[in-house]
Amino acid sequence: MAAIRIATFNLENFDETAPNQRPSLAERIALMKPQIVRLRADIVCFQEVNGQERPGQPRALLALADLLAGTNLQGASVTSTGPAGGGVFNERNLAVVTQLPVTAHQQLRNDLVSEPLYTRLTAIPPDPAAVPVAVERPILHVQVDLGAAGALHVINVHLKSKLPTDIPGQKIDQFTWRTADAWAEGSFLSSMKRMSQAVEVRRLVDQILDGDPDAKVVVAGDFNSTPDEVPVLAIRGNVEDTGNADLATRVLVPIENTIPEPARYTLYHQGKGQMLDHMLVTRNLLAAYRGSEIHNEILHDESLAFATDRQYPESDHAPVVATFEL
Repeated sequence: MAAIRIATFNLENFDETAPNQRPSLAERIALMKPQIVRLRADIVCFQEVNGQERPGQPRALLALADLLAGTNLQGASVTSTGPAGGGVFNERNLAVVTQLPVTAHQQLRNDLVSEPLYTRLTAIPPDPAAVPVAVERPILHVQVDLGAAGALHVINVHLKSKLPTDIPGQKIDQFTWRTADAWAEGSFLSSMKRMSQAVEVRRLVDQILDGDPDAKVVVAGDFNSTPDEVPVLAIRGNVEDTGNADLATRVLVPIENTIPEPARYTLYHQGKGQMLDHMLVTRNLLAAYRGSEIHNEILHDESLAFATDRQYPESDHAPVVATFEL
């Protein structure tokens, strides 16, 4: 059997920088390239990968290519999200990178879940009617050929953060809200977006399993939710929640549960580790599962006043990697 290592890593606003701006891309790469080497991954789901432009060329993930140069992923295929006309988004692309053959891919954004409609209570001026609550980031679904082991469905996600969504007329500046109820409503809107994405992921998983009940599926990325929060539970589909034992084969299992609890975190905030980056797998992959790692030894507390990007140019997130023998 061949060992396959699958990883997820939020690179945190990974981009080129203006001249003389610190930290430079070169400084970030010097710190983060060893993290890529350490993964020894065959498939990586990256989040927050920004695109760059060159004169006369379409926007592309050039900074990511520089990060991967000299690693086992140099020259690997890169499948990313992007606008309908081709290329990549300016900011926060999802990317699946692998040396294995990619046989199909798609991105989904409110394709399996309609945009909710909502009338904002605190908007200035008031909304005359309900407005769509659209998600900003799509979901990326990539099919990878594992040879004799068949196809692997890799779903890369970056759910909406818990930062409140802006409401017209309710921000004094970027960080200051006029009223507490407006801040609360902005948080509610963000939770709607996060759940909209979660439901779309779950519907995509069920769609895949409807077509092939034995399909191997991995959902990985930055969920911006801890294991016991509703977005993660919605994607998992536990029998305890559905009450239907006939759905047991469709449950997605978090590989993080095999990591000792004190080391089970991918973000460090206000002195506490939080598990926000997850890898969920169909139960048929458990027979091949051999273990997981969270490379969180150097995480800093991103909430402290001195924790600036200049002082800590690496990512705020720790990568997660799992090994399977297929």
